[in-house]
Amino acid sequence: MGNDNPGNGTPVGGTLPIPELLEGKDVNGVLHYDLDIVNAQHSFFEGIQTATYAISGTYLGPTLLLKNGMDVSINYTNKLDVETTMHGHGMHVPGKMDGTAHQPIAVGARWSASYRVQQNACTNWYHPHYLHKTAPHVYQGLAGMIIIEDSESQALDIPKRYGIDDIPLVLQDRFFSADKTQLDYSPSNMQLSNGYIGDTFITNGAIEPTFDAEAKEIRFRLLNGSNSTVYELGFSNGKNFRQIASDNAFLEKPVNMNRIILSPGERAEIVVDFTDDTGASLRLEEYRYSKTFLKININKNATAVTSLPAQLTTLDPVATPTNSRQFRLGMAGMGVFTINDKTMDMNRIDAALSQGDVEEWEVINDMGVDHNFHIHGTHFRVVSRNGSTAQVLENEKGYKDVVYLPANETLKFIVEIPADGVTADSNNPYMFHCHFLEHEDNGMMGQFTVS
Repeated sequence: MGNDNPGNGTPVGGTLPIPELLEGKDVNGVLHYDLDIVNAQHSFFEGIQTATYAISGTYLGPTLLLKNGMDVSINYTNKLDVETTMHGHGMHVPGKMDGTAHQPIAVGARWSASYRVQQNACTNWYHPHYLHKTAPHVYQGLAGMIIIEDSESQALDIPKRYGIDDIPLVLQDRFFSADKTQLDYSPSNMQLSNGYIGDTFITNGAIEPTFDAEAKEIRFRLLNGSNSTVYELGFSNGKNFRQIASDNAFLEKPVNMNRIILSPGERAEIVVDFTDDTGASLRLEEYRYSKTFLKININKNATAVTSLPAQLTTLDPVATPTNSRQFRLGMAGMGVFTINDKTMDMNRIDAALSQGDVEEWEVINDMGVDHNFHIHGTHFRVVSRNGSTAQVLENEKGYKDVVYLPANETLKFIVEIPADGVTADSNNPYMFHCHFLEHEDNGMMGQFTVS
């Protein structure tokens, strides 16, 4: 149920860990990324080793840098003592390369996601997607970022020096055992419904680490990597920032804001201008739970100045749908979740689409608890919330693959299936599901094909 008395243990804190950036090894024109899924020990607290899972490290995994148009092979070797999978969240790939429960990686086996990258610059991530076990596998530490670059992103005058002014932030929360040697994953039925929300908030595997920033524009790639916590993020001094990208692409124009809400699985790229803040210190705060994710000291001179442009990209107009579907989120008993009164069944296909299809999906959450909605293989455009176009926020108007659906809300979005590259048959279908991992693991997931 989570540990109410954390006991002793001083967080290591220290400097913000920056995951290693892997650019791949070229083998006959294919970039290979070789990753080991391992049991590990990680130092969250001084003098204490906590048992974790990790990807080629001690907690979480490296950041994978992919480029649009390139052929890649991401090769995972499972060195755990349990089966798992590894899903490229946000990646537009064939169903057989999606890394869902249909592509398990046996103990000691190697599995490769091999495909041509065919999508815009964005921040995605990879994590397990094993049937009924996604939540505990992610909780133990299996996750990492995927950065896609393209010619447009490389031409923009934005911060793009990884680890210097382009900073990945994997945001999570965890419970620990009393002696801090274990991550405590033991949700009650109430926590399955309302969210398994830890008492310790973690950034890139560290508790309240410190980032020493240059006095210039800094780009933070925010990932809500939690199991089921909705984060409301902002800076301790109320400082404004500009969001430049949502899940699957740049926004057309930067959106000025001082708070941002991210539900599990959502990403946002923000740019914060520290040009006039030399000598200042502030914190990246989580306001719903009054926690600190990151301490920031602006104590370095700028070594390369950028100036965020007023126009970032031009998105295609929202397509006109030729079909519509409705999905109602519900429960079939304590701790059992449904979509359209059905729980997840690996052998059932819930929707059949074709390449080039454009559909309007209406998702109804008439429950008293929060959810969100994620789709594999493609992205969508949110067009209304609670029947109103005006309730769609400016920063929700780009390409999304996860969208927040608070209690008793309804939204509509336009799903467009790419005309090539995306296929999924009944043996290797795509998923749609709530990305609150406890809800997903306990039935709130369906499957669709693309022919």
